[in-house]
Amino acid sequence: MTTLWLDHRDVELRIEPGALVPYVAGVRQRSVPLRLLERVVIVGNCQFTASVLGALAEAGVAVAILSPRKSARRAWLMGPGHNDATIRLAQLAAAANPAFRRMEAHRLILAKVRRQLELVNDMRERRPDAGVSLKRAADILTGIHASLEAAAADDMDIDALRGLEGSASRAQFEALAAVLPPSLGFAGRHRRPPPDPVNALLSLSYTLLHHRAAQTAWAHGLDPLIGFFHELSHGRESLAADLIEPWRPEVDRWVWRLFAEQRLRKTHFHEGKAASGEPGASLPCYLGKAGRRIFYEAFESDLVAIFRALRLQVRALVRKIRQWQAEAANRMGRDA
Repeated sequence: MTTLWLDHRDVELRIEPGALVPYVAGVRQRSVPLRLLERVVIVGNCQFTASVLGALAEAGVAVAILSPRKSARRAWLMGPGHNDATIRLAQLAAAANPAFRRMEAHRLILAKVRRQLELVNDMRERRPDAGVSLKRAADILTGIHASLEAAAADDMDIDALRGLEGSASRAQFEALAAVLPPSLGFAGRHRRPPPDPVNALLSLSYTLLHHRAAQTAWAHGLDPLIGFFHELSHGRESLAADLIEPWRPEVDRWVWRLFAEQRLRKTHFHEGKAASGEPGASLPCYLGKAGRRIFYEAFESDLVAIFRALRLQVRALVRKIRQWQAEAANRMGRDA
């Protein structure tokens, strides 16, 4: 299964028997068999009819429409969901149970901090010249990791977990700033708008991974909107946000290596215009067309292990929810 990226002007999609066919400026491109497609990612404007959208949905192909200017998703078609609605009912019950939420949130953040610490230790080996900053970050992460391991999985308040997660992320991004070239202008995580190439790439990568997580959750019968660590919020796929938390440090590592290996450079990015009515606001930074071509190929090839791990993670979560539901039913039966 594969992803089709469409990032051209004057693109039109048509359906032929068993295949999706892109046309660029009226010229037919190579067809893509529907049976090989898992998703289509459209960046910018693209013309297609309702019959094309229907054929993609029937074939189980997800569609994501992204803004070429912002690291944000404009719209999406998730593809086929799971037919067993009892999974979603069990998820809802688990999300309403404080002990289950604390246990799941603790597991997610412990895994994230463990990978953050591994990333910073890897930086220390590769970049001894940044030793002072990296040691400070490693010390903070070591302390947070020890606190999480010492706490019972269902005993730590979620607000306390959020505080630890925030401190860990600040430490890791300070470490990332220490190993990146000063010319990139990265001084920590800033999202809206991303003011430098590193933040622009992080935002785009997180957005795409979030979409993968939401699609995977939906395909396995889970509701992407109902999470455990992230609170319910209108229009936010809180479960997808939960699922990618442990993998953010691996994305950060990948972004660092893209710049360290000079596969992407500052010249691949450009500044946009400040939002109207906001004098003094920082200018947004965007990945240009040539850089996006490099990015798409690298994203699909370099992060395969994360995509596979996400599927396994979702399957394990479904099993865990089912097991919790069965144990809860047994307890109720004994109490009756």
